[in-house]
Amino acid sequence: MGSVGPKILVLDIETRPNLAYVWGLWEQDVGLHQLVQAGSVICFAAKWVGKSKVHFASDFHDGHDKMIARAHELIDEADAVVSYNGRAFDLKHLRREFLVAGLGPPSPHVDVDLLSVVRSKFKFASNKLAHVAAELGLEGKAETGGFDLWLRCIAGDKQAWATMRRYNVQDVHLTEQLYHRLLPWIDGHPHWGLYGPRFQDEDRCQRCGSSELQRRGSYMTKVGRYPRFHCKKCGSWSRARRRVGTVDARGVA
Repeated sequence: MGSVGPKILVLDIETRPNLAYVWGLWEQDVGLHQLVQAGSVICFAAKWVGKSKVHFASDFHDGHDKMIARAHELIDEADAVVSYNGRAFDLKHLRREFLVAGLGPPSPHVDVDLLSVVRSKFKFASNKLAHVAAELGLEGKAETGGFDLWLRCIAGDKQAWATMRRYNVQDVHLTEQLYHRLLPWIDGHPHWGLYGPRFQDEDRCQRCGSSELQRRGSYMTKVGRYPRFHCKKCGSWSRARRRVGTVDARGVA
């Protein structure tokens, strides 16, 4: 990632289910008095885009409090957090854990939820990560063996935790691969030029920071015209920082 550009963290969590007493298996309305134990985060994997190291922490390997504190530290360092369904799932679960642990909000960052990108930009037969990845020729998700893996992890089975770790880490690798494929389609991505040293004499791609830009027409605003560029590295479109033409927008007095 180097010393310039935004710090982008790819994140994925796994949780344990709620435990409750129920009277049946179909269309149950479970009351709070039936809840024995609320679900919680049991592990997470995370890596910085462009770095090889994957950070992993879990209830089993680190203890719950230390795991949650580590997740907080990583998110606190990030300019953007990339996930798949993170806005509705991963980050909400983690924020609850932070609140319960007495931790304040991490420093502000941009949430880049790839599921939101897939839903808003494309029409796949299924929006599940495994299907989208397969359609794009990316690596597959690791096999878990089903719900039994979660039960064995809750019971403290060492071998089960080794499988859970592989599964969690693979999801992070897969999410990063998908991030790179979707990058030119991501609206609201952090502007690369706002982080680190400014490049006064050259334009760069707003999403990936590459200087490999091809001039392709012009970008028009109501009062100006800017050179438009296509990034040869990530495929994004951007415009020059300096306009090349203006109009008098004052109208007739």
